[in-house]
Amino acid sequence: MKILISAYSCEPGRGSERGVGWNVAREAAKHHEVWVLTRYEESGAAIEAELARNPVPNLHFVYSNIPILGNLWQLNQSGAMQIHYYLWQIQAYFVARQLHREIDFDASHHVTFVKYSSPSFLSLLPIPFVWGPVGGGECAPKAFWGDFSLRAKLYEIARDFVRSLGEFDPFVHITAKRSAVVRATTEDTAKRLYKMGINNVQIVSESGLAEEEIALLAQYTMPETSSVRFISMARLLHWKGFHLGIRAFAQANIPNAEYWVIGDGPENEGLQKLAQELGIASKVKFWGRLPREQTLEKLGQCHILVHPSLHDSGGWVCIEAMATGRPVICLNLGGPGVQVTENTGFKVSAINPDQVVSDMSKAMITLADDSELRIRMGQAGQKLVRTSYSLQAQGEHLAQTYEKLLFNH
Repeated sequence: MKILISAYSCEPGRGSERGVGWNVAREAAKHHEVWVLTRYEESGAAIEAELARNPVPNLHFVYSNIPILGNLWQLNQSGAMQIHYYLWQIQAYFVARQLHREIDFDASHHVTFVKYSSPSFLSLLPIPFVWGPVGGGECAPKAFWGDFSLRAKLYEIARDFVRSLGEFDPFVHITAKRSAVVRATTEDTAKRLYKMGINNVQIVSESGLAEEEIALLAQYTMPETSSVRFISMARLLHWKGFHLGIRAFAQANIPNAEYWVIGDGPENEGLQKLAQELGIASKVKFWGRLPREQTLEKLGQCHILVHPSLHDSGGWVCIEAMATGRPVICLNLGGPGVQVTENTGFKVSAINPDQVVSDMSKAMITLADDSELRIRMGQAGQKLVRTSYSLQAQGEHLAQTYEKLLFNH
């Protein structure tokens, strides 16, 4: 089949949106012939260098840069980036329409940004359209806002406003109605899509690991130490919920245990102050932001991942931890709530902060006291990653989705 992919962000060797764009395109090209519409100014040089080193015969890139306000994305501000993204989508449609006349695609697919409340004008092409992975329907439950600073509350209010505004965009509804298949990252996003009148919604992870990454992570065997180490890894943002993890660790009061925090961000000072106030500053180590290789080494020196995020669409860190054979303690929200199972960790209901802290502390104690349970859950996590979260498995599932479209069209 001939597939046209729209990927505003797309770059090899990266995580987040750029990694999603590249991984989906590369895996799709293993099964079908793929053209990718993306931007040269952000990642074109990296894409061309990677293809020169490792050619992918069925993968073609078409670069489209908008001439008006083309540098908005460089302002590093969410609002400017969203305006640039919207304008780029409009231009991408006209480029795609011309490409379709020349190539006659069998299907089109919008991949990044992973956002359900922004339209994809590729849906206007007269061919079956796949939308997603799309997320963004997740939100921090209101019961948890009491822990947020004023700045954090304003962020959540603005995020909810922008998302609600997007739901009123007629082009978002057109995108939804013209989608043959919508791939949502979480149940929260799926619910919002159902309200927009979409019936065919698949729940799929935006995150996945290459086979070589899975093999590399599997080498980090569980450390044989008398102390138990918990670890959290992410940018230190309010909605990552690390304050809940630190409070739970203090409440668990596990002898000879440590809690490692890797990352940097606006919550850094507040989290360190919280650890001091709780009397556990000597047991909580803040490593700051580390290169990926060092971050994985630290993960390999720990036993359990704690990831109490309040609204992650994805959750790469949970998949990486499971690939290393580490059980995961997370909230039953967003991407982690989809990825982690009862066999691979503890998913804590998110009713209110005190309840979360109490339930997380009990999970910490259980895992700290039972080394065999840690190993069983770790092995189950590795199996789950191989079968459901490898890029190869995800690519095969996507290829089947394309083929069903052609059959049903």
